[in-house]
Amino acid sequence: MAIDFDIPEDAKAIRLKVRQWVEDECIPAEKKLVDKESFKTVLDELRVKARAAGLWLPFIPKEYGGMGLGPLANALVQMELGRSHLGALSMNSQGPDDATMLTLLAHGTEYQKEKFLKPLLAGDKRVCYSMTEKAAGADATGMRTTAVKDGNENYVLNGEKWFSSAASAADMALVMARTDPDAPRHQQFSTFIVELPNPGYNIKRDIKTMAVEGELSHIMGGGHSEIEIKDLVVPAENLLGGEGQGFNMGQHRLAYGRLRHGMHNVAMAQRALDMAAAHVTKRETFGKPLHERQGVQFMLAECASELYMARLMLLHIAYKAEKGLDMRQENSIAKVFLAHMVHKVVDTAIQLHGALGYSQDTPLASWYTHIRSQRLVDGPDEVHRWTVGRNVIKAYQQHGTTASAAGGDLL
Repeated sequence: MAIDFDIPEDAKAIRLKVRQWVEDECIPAEKKLVDKESFKTVLDELRVKARAAGLWLPFIPKEYGGMGLGPLANALVQMELGRSHLGALSMNSQGPDDATMLTLLAHGTEYQKEKFLKPLLAGDKRVCYSMTEKAAGADATGMRTTAVKDGNENYVLNGEKWFSSAASAADMALVMARTDPDAPRHQQFSTFIVELPNPGYNIKRDIKTMAVEGELSHIMGGGHSEIEIKDLVVPAENLLGGEGQGFNMGQHRLAYGRLRHGMHNVAMAQRALDMAAAHVTKRETFGKPLHERQGVQFMLAECASELYMARLMLLHIAYKAEKGLDMRQENSIAKVFLAHMVHKVVDTAIQLHGALGYSQDTPLASWYTHIRSQRLVDGPDEVHRWTVGRNVIKAYQQHGTTASAAGGDLL
C-alpha cells in the first residue's frame, strides 16, 4: 500500500474556507475590541455570520448541530483558527468549552445533555473546568476537594481549586472531587456539573500572571481563577459519568485540550512567521534589504523547520485518531514540542521586528507573555517527558528496541 499525504478534497475545502474566514473576518475584528460591550457586539456578529456560513462546532456531530469533522479535518481547521484569538470563539470551538462538550456528549445522561450540553452547543453559555489544586499541582490524584453524599439526593463538596481557566466568564463548572478515598487511586474521583453563580462556589480572585492581561482577556475566557468550595450542594443527577470515573474522563478531555493547544500554537507560530517575513522584506539596514542577509534567512529557516515538524506531528496524531489507534505517547511528545516551537517562532519574530516587536504595537509581545503557559498547562513538560521516558524503557524491555515509543510504527 502506498504511503501518501493526500488530504481529502472536502477537508481541503473546509480548511480554505476557515482560512479565509479568519483572514477576512476574525483578524480585522480584533481591532474593534476595546471593552466588554464591544466584545459582546463583535462576537455576536461574528457568530451570526459563522453559523450562516456553516462554520459552527467543527468537532461536534451533525446531529448535534456541528460540522461533524473527523480528527484530520478538525486538526486542519484548528490550525487555521488559532491565527486569531477570535477564531475559535467565532465558531464556538474555544477551550475549555470544547473538551467539556465532548465529555458531555460521550458520558452525559439525556437529562444532562438537554440541560447543560444544549446551551453550550448553542453558544448561549460558557463552562470552566475545576480540577487543579495548589496542594496537588500536576498530580491530579493528590487533590483534596471532597464530595460526600447527603442521602440519595445530593452531594456536598468542600475544598479549593486553583487556576480554573475561564471561571470568571463561565455559567457552569465541571468540578472534580474525591468521592471514595478507599478506592484504587485513579477511581477515587468523580466529576460534577455545577450551575453558576452558586454561593458554594466562590471565585476569590482572578490570578495575576505574567501574561499581558486586561478586562477583555478575562471576558474572553483567558483568565485563571482561585476558587473556594464550601458546602457546595450538587444534585445527584449532576454527577457526570458515574462515581469513580472523574480521573479517566479528565485525562480524556485533557488529551484533546493538549492537541487543541498544539494546533492553535501552529497557527499562531505561522502568523508570527508571516509577520516576520513581511517585516524583513520591507526593511533595509546599512544599505541592503534585511531579507537578503544570511543571518536573517537562517532565523527564518529555523522557524520554518520547527513548523514543518510540528505539522507532521499533528497530522500523524490525527491519522492515528482517525484509525482509533493509541496515540498517548505521540500526544505527550507533541505537547512538549509544540509548546517550545511556538515560543521559539514568536521569539524570533520579535527579534526580527526589533524594537517594534518588543512594543505592543504588534500582537507579538502579548503572545510572547501568554505562550509561556503552554509549558505548564495540561501537564508540565517534566511530567510528559517522564511519561515518554518511561515508555521508552518499557518498549525496550518488551521488544528489545525503543522504536515503538519513538514513532517506529511509521516504518
